[in-house]
Amino acid sequence: MLLRRGLRPRATRPELPFPRDLRETTASRLAELLGRYAFRLFLRGAILKPEGFAAHEATRYVQGDLAHAFADALVGLGIAEPVGDDRYRLLSSATSFGPTLEWYVARELARRLYFDVVTGVKFRASGVGGDLDVIAAAEGKLVYLELKSSPPKHLSDAEVRAFFDRLGVVRPDLTLFVMDTALRLSDKVLPMLVAELERRWPDVSVLPRRVWRELWAVTPRVYAVNSHPDLMGNIGRAIADGLATLAPAAP
Repeated sequence: MLLRRGLRPRATRPELPFPRDLRETTASRLAELLGRYAFRLFLRGAILKPEGFAAHEATRYVQGDLAHAFADALVGLGIAEPVGDDRYRLLSSATSFGPTLEWYVARELARRLYFDVVTGVKFRASGVGGDLDVIAAAEGKLVYLELKSSPPKHLSDAEVRAFFDRLGVVRPDLTLFVMDTALRLSDKVLPMLVAELERRWPDVSVLPRRVWRELWAVTPRVYAVNSHPDLMGNIGRAIADGLATLAPAAP
């Protein structure tokens, strides 16, 4: 579908803190854990400490018995090893949590909704940078998901502009701008998306529609999604709402 749009897509090798060829039982258990926001925060913090970490050091948001349970779970999956008194180290290095988030979302889109999915796609369009985080296809529709694993306070105007630049080149049927955060999108993220749309099309008034909680239809084809109370649940709602919007009107 990207080739048909005149692009030259190339999938990149994701930098994951675990082998790409995990046994299915291990991958399934890891995906189950990644479904928990607290575990994603924990693993994100562990990735940023390649020299090793104590369970309570991975993130200040997960402490006590839960932190130890997550660290032990990583050891049980063969992703981390104990390296001393209450210290652990990931066996494979990664520079950020982003590719792991892409791996999880892509796997769940394929497993739950039967999409054909690819992650980390370079498409070499002139003047447009960045990769396509997750591209999914079903029912003849192309869905593009931009995933952000950092808190909203780190989102920059340049990132939003680059997202819309990619959107203009790829022209997907449906687009999701996904922030892996339990915070509200209406405070900062949604206004930034609206402001960039209005900058590009000053004659168009952008009126976002709240779909559910902090799930927003910024336009009929572009959705802003957070991860509260459930990341994949919100993504599924956005896709369902978008496909319903794109469907022919009932007779």
